[in-house]
Order: sequence, then C-alpha cells, then structure tokens
Amino acid sequence: MTLQTTKTHIVHGGTLRYCRHDSAITGTPMTLSVFTPPGEGPFPVLIWLSGLTCTEDNFTSKAGAYRAAVEHGVIIVAPDTSPRGQGVADDDAYDLGQGAGFYVDATQAPWAPHFRMESYVTDELIALVDAGFPTTKTRSVFGHSMGGHGALTLALCHPELFQSVSAFAPIASPTRCAWGEKAFTAYLGDDRAEWVKHDAALLLESGAASGVYDDILVDQGDGDQFLTDQLKPELLKAAADKAGQKLTVRMQPGYDHSYFFMASFIDDHVAFHAARLKG
Repeated sequence: MTLQTTKTHIVHGGTLRYCRHDSAITGTPMTLSVFTPPGEGPFPVLIWLSGLTCTEDNFTSKAGAYRAAVEHGVIIVAPDTSPRGQGVADDDAYDLGQGAGFYVDATQAPWAPHFRMESYVTDELIALVDAGFPTTKTRSVFGHSMGGHGALTLALCHPELFQSVSAFAPIASPTRCAWGEKAFTAYLGDDRAEWVKHDAALLLESGAASGVYDDILVDQGDGDQFLTDQLKPELLKAAADKAGQKLTVRMQPGYDHSYFFMASFIDDHVAFHAARLKG
C-alpha cells in the first residue's frame, strides 16, 4: 500500500503533490493532494474534507491555504470525497453516490462494498500519510459543507486521532435536513438509531468527546443559499451549549457557500489548528 505521485508543483516554497493509491478499504483507486512546507520536518498534519461534488482538486486549487501552511509549518492533506470508477455504485443526482460519500461506512446495497469513507480517512489515509511524509503523527481535521459534517463527526467519534476540529458551513445535523436524510437512508438504511452516530449536533448534545476539544471553530456565511434548509448551524450551537462544549460560530456577513468564502478565512483556520497542534 504505497502512494504514487502523479504530479508535483512548488507553492510558496513548499511542495504540492497530487497522489493516487489502490485502497484496500474502498477497493478502488483513491486520489488526494499533499502539501508539505519547506524543511525537513517533522510537521503536524491538517486533513481537509471537501463537500458535495468535489474531488481533491477543489480545495487544492481554490482555497489558497498553502501560504499559511508554510507560515505555520503544517502539512495539508486533501483526499477525494468518495470512491470512483467502473463498478462503483453511483446515482444521477449530485447529492448521492460518487462525489457524495458523506464520510460514513455504508451498510446497504449497492453502496457497502466501496463507500467506506469513515474507515478510509481514519484508518488508511492517516497511516499512508504518516508512512510517506515527515509527520509528527499528530493531526487535526477541517472541512466544508458535507466535509464540515465529516470533520465534526470524525473528530467527535475518534477524538484519539485529532487535536482539533473546525468547519466551514457544515451540515450541522444531517438527520434533520434533506441532504442527510437522503444519503443516510441510502447508505445506512431506515434505522435512525444508526444515523445518530453520524450527526454532529446530536453527538455534541450527547457529550461526545466532552472535554477533549478546548474550542470548535465554525465559519458560516449569512448569504449562504443552503443556510436555512440544509446547514442549520443553530442546531449545532444549541447542542454545544447544552453539553457545555465551547463552540465558536462566526456568522460572516454576505458570504455564500463557495470557495470564495473559504479562501477569505482559511488562514484563520490554519492558525487555529497550528496553535493546538504545537501547543
């Protein structure tokens, strides 16, 4: 199980690699980007999880995160959002199937054989990066939209793996929005008790990872077209307040759901994580 570099770029003095490997967990080729700052290291790692329809290239080419990564001396890893390829189940809609893995391990046909993104990130991806790059074997996780949901739920369910977590416009409570209900029904079945294990607001409310994270940072644009129907950050805030978990939600005036929003505040998130990874 090795990473193959398919192309390389120098960015702000660091090295950006696009990579692929054959995944034992998804049973498919998987792609990702890895940015390493200049120097010998070792460096802590930031894992970025992207949203619906994205590949590893959306964050890599649009977020503008690498100047801050050099400043703070962190590696940034951005995997694809789902397994892909011939023989991998798919759907005509943008919010299910390839490009919409939701960072869960599917239990239902036809998704179960390949759609195992929770295990892919927490087991395989972390091990690959630690084996292939000069890491401190410490890491944090952040993401956007579906990837914000993934970052929050993976951090809450696997607190031993991550030093900190943040999100841009996360799907705060997928059991209570159309995107989540559709995906969870397909991937996990009709038993809503299984859904709760992948709902950040409900996990927070239950006290998941209580006392582990000193703060959780969430940025949300108030001009986001999905704010009211799909994202519902108020549910996340209410859950954190109930559980006594510090959660900083910054409502950013006028910002939408695009990478223009993320590029505007990505430096804050890199600095947020770097302080906790090195503190």
